[in-house]
Parts: sequence; C-alpha cells; structure tokens
Amino acid sequence: MLRGRTRDTVIELSYGMDIQPKNPMHGVTLKAALEHLVATYGWEDMARRIRINCFAKDPSINSSLTFLRRTPWARAKVERLYLVTVKKRAPRKTR
Repeated sequence: MLRGRTRDTVIELSYGMDIQPKNPMHGVTLKAALEHLVATYGWEDMARRIRINCFAKDPSINSSLTFLRRTPWARAKVERLYLVTVKKRAPRKTR
C-alpha cells in the first residue's frame, strides 16, 4: 500500500492515471492546444510567432500535429505559446 495516499488516489494509480498537479498541460491534448492557437492567432500569425514551415506553407491541423509529435523542440514552443495565451485570458483572482 502507498503511504500518505488516499484510497481514491490508489484506485487512480491502479488504473494507470497519472497524477500531475503541477503540469499545466495535463488534460490538454496537443490537438486542442493547436486548435485554440489557430482560432486565436490564425495560421499567418502563428507562422510569425513560431517559425515552423508547417505553419507557413499549406498549413493544416493534421500536418502540423504529425510534425509536432515527431519534433520535441517545436512541440515545446507550441505548448509554451498555448500556456502564455491561456494565462493572458484567465481572469485574475481578487482577494
């Protein structure tokens, strides 16, 4: 048995669900993040912000996903832009 864990946590772990409380991308698929960015900025602005050919030349969600899944540095840039974009839109907490 795992010490310091609740019964629910143990059940979640036994079903293979990762617990990632500090991972801001947890639960957000790459496809959802990319679709959000395209809706927010458009392909042209995305190509200016992140210099990747799949955003500049004949862009599509599927071709971009294929490239991003195979290229860790590009995926990291897209995820970083997504997090910055979501953080800007999040309402600020007041005391």
